[in-house]
Amino acid sequence: QVQLVESGGGLVQAGDSLRLSCAASGRTFSMSAMGWFRQAPGKEREFVAAISRSGGNTGYLDSLKGRFTISRDNAKNTVYLQMNSLRPEDTAVYYCAARPGIEDSGAWYSRPQSYNYWGQGTQVTVSS
Repeated sequence: QVQLVESGGGLVQAGDSLRLSCAASGRTFSMSAMGWFRQAPGKEREFVAAISRSGGNTGYLDSLKGRFTISRDNAKNTVYLQMNSLRPEDTAVYYCAARPGIEDSGAWYSRPQSYNYWGQGTQVTVSS
Protein backbone atom coordinates (compact mmCIF):
# COMPACT_ATOMS: atom_id res chain seq x y z
CA GLN A 1 0.00 0.00 0.00
CA VAL A 2 1.25 3.48 -0.89
CA GLN A 3 -0.16 6.71 0.47
CA LEU A 4 0.56 9.93 -1.38
CA VAL A 5 0.24 13.47 -0.05
CA GLU A 6 0.69 16.45 -2.36
CA SER A 7 1.64 19.92 -1.21
CA GLY A 8 2.90 23.19 -2.58
CA GLY A 9 -0.12 24.40 -4.50
CA GLY A 10 -1.52 27.89 -4.18
CA LEU A 11 -2.58 31.10 -5.86
CA VAL A 12 0.08 32.76 -7.99
CA GLN A 13 0.28 35.28 -10.79
CA ALA A 14 1.07 34.51 -14.39
CA GLY A 15 4.81 34.14 -14.84
CA ASP A 16 5.44 32.93 -11.31
CA SER A 17 6.86 29.56 -10.31
CA LEU A 18 5.71 26.84 -7.95
CA ARG A 19 7.19 23.57 -6.79
CA LEU A 20 4.80 20.81 -5.94
CA SER A 21 5.85 17.97 -3.68
CA CYS A 22 4.37 14.51 -3.28
CA ALA A 23 5.42 12.60 -0.19
CA ALA A 24 4.92 8.86 -0.26
CA SER A 25 4.57 6.48 2.63
CA GLY A 26 5.62 2.87 2.54
CA ARG A 27 8.75 1.09 1.44
CA THR A 28 7.79 0.75 -2.20
CA PHE A 29 8.46 4.33 -3.29
CA SER A 30 11.86 3.56 -4.77
CA MET A 31 10.24 0.72 -6.69
CA SER A 32 7.49 2.94 -8.08
CA ALA A 33 7.26 4.87 -11.30
CA MET A 34 5.64 8.21 -10.48
CA GLY A 35 3.48 10.61 -12.39
CA TRP A 36 1.81 13.99 -12.14
CA PHE A 37 -1.60 14.68 -13.63
CA ARG A 38 -3.92 17.65 -13.51
CA GLN A 39 -7.63 18.23 -13.85
CA ALA A 40 -9.25 21.56 -14.58
CA PRO A 41 -12.97 22.18 -13.93
CA GLY A 42 -15.10 20.52 -16.57
CA LYS A 43 -12.13 18.75 -18.16
CA GLU A 44 -10.73 15.26 -18.07
CA ARG A 45 -7.65 14.39 -16.05
CA GLU A 46 -4.57 15.20 -18.10
CA PHE A 47 -1.05 13.79 -18.04
CA VAL A 48 1.58 16.32 -16.99
CA ALA A 49 4.85 14.48 -16.35
CA ALA A 50 6.23 11.14 -15.27
CA ILE A 51 9.48 9.70 -13.99
CA SER A 52 10.85 6.18 -13.96
CA ARG A 53 11.69 4.16 -10.87
CA SER A 54 15.34 4.85 -11.38
CA GLY A 55 14.75 8.55 -11.97
CA GLY A 56 16.81 8.31 -15.11
CA ASN A 57 13.96 8.76 -17.57
CA THR A 58 11.24 11.37 -17.66
CA GLY A 59 8.33 12.23 -19.89
CA TYR A 60 6.19 15.33 -20.34
CA LEU A 61 3.09 16.56 -22.02
CA ASP A 62 4.53 18.12 -25.14
CA SER A 63 3.07 21.56 -24.46
CA LEU A 64 4.75 21.68 -21.04
CA LYS A 65 8.27 20.76 -22.08
CA GLY A 66 10.72 23.42 -21.05
CA ARG A 67 8.46 24.89 -18.35
CA PHE A 68 7.81 21.92 -16.04
CA THR A 69 10.40 19.58 -14.55
CA ILE A 70 9.76 16.38 -12.64
CA SER A 71 12.31 14.93 -10.24
CA ARG A 72 12.47 12.51 -7.36
CA ASP A 73 14.44 11.96 -4.18
CA ASN A 74 14.19 8.32 -3.21
CA ALA A 75 15.93 8.96 0.11
CA LYS A 76 13.07 11.31 1.02
CA ASN A 77 10.30 9.28 -0.63
CA THR A 78 9.30 12.41 -2.51
CA VAL A 79 8.62 13.37 -6.08
CA TYR A 80 8.61 17.00 -7.19
CA LEU A 81 7.11 19.04 -9.99
CA GLN A 82 8.85 22.34 -10.65
CA MET A 83 6.54 24.64 -12.62
CA ASN A 84 7.95 27.80 -14.15
CA SER A 85 6.39 30.62 -16.18
CA LEU A 86 2.95 29.63 -15.04
CA ARG A 87 -0.03 30.57 -17.16
CA PRO A 88 -3.74 30.87 -16.35
CA GLU A 89 -4.37 27.70 -18.38
CA ASP A 90 -2.21 25.79 -15.89
CA THR A 91 -4.94 26.31 -13.29
CA ALA A 92 -6.08 22.88 -12.10
CA VAL A 93 -5.96 20.38 -9.29
CA TYR A 94 -2.64 18.55 -9.54
CA TYR A 95 -2.42 14.90 -8.55
CA CYS A 96 0.53 12.61 -8.10
CA ALA A 97 0.29 8.92 -8.78
CA ALA A 98 2.39 5.84 -8.10
CA ARG A 99 2.90 2.59 -9.95
CA PRO A 100 4.81 0.09 -7.81
CA GLY A 101 6.42 -2.69 -9.75
CA ILE A 102 9.54 -4.58 -10.63
CA GLU A 103 9.35 -4.21 -14.37
CA ASP A 104 11.62 -2.01 -16.44
CA SER A 105 13.20 0.48 -14.07
CA GLY A 106 13.56 2.95 -16.90
CA ALA A 107 9.91 3.05 -17.90
CA TRP A 108 7.54 5.95 -17.32
CA TYR A 109 3.81 6.01 -17.93
CA SER A 110 1.45 8.66 -19.25
CA ARG A 111 -1.91 6.91 -18.92
CA PRO A 112 -3.87 7.31 -15.67
CA GLN A 113 -4.84 3.63 -15.93
CA SER A 114 -1.20 2.68 -15.49
CA TYR A 115 -1.13 3.92 -11.90
CA ASN A 116 -2.36 2.12 -8.81
CA TYR A 117 -2.28 4.85 -6.18
CA TRP A 118 -3.31 8.50 -6.19
CA GLY A 119 -2.98 11.46 -3.87
CA GLN A 120 -5.81 13.75 -2.91
CA GLY A 121 -4.60 16.60 -5.10
CA THR A 122 -3.38 20.14 -4.56
CA GLN A 123 -4.98 23.21 -6.14
CA VAL A 124 -2.91 25.46 -8.37
CA THR A 125 -4.54 28.72 -9.44
CA VAL A 126 -2.78 31.11 -11.78
CA SER A 127 -4.23 34.59 -12.14
CA SER A 128 -3.67 36.75 -15.20
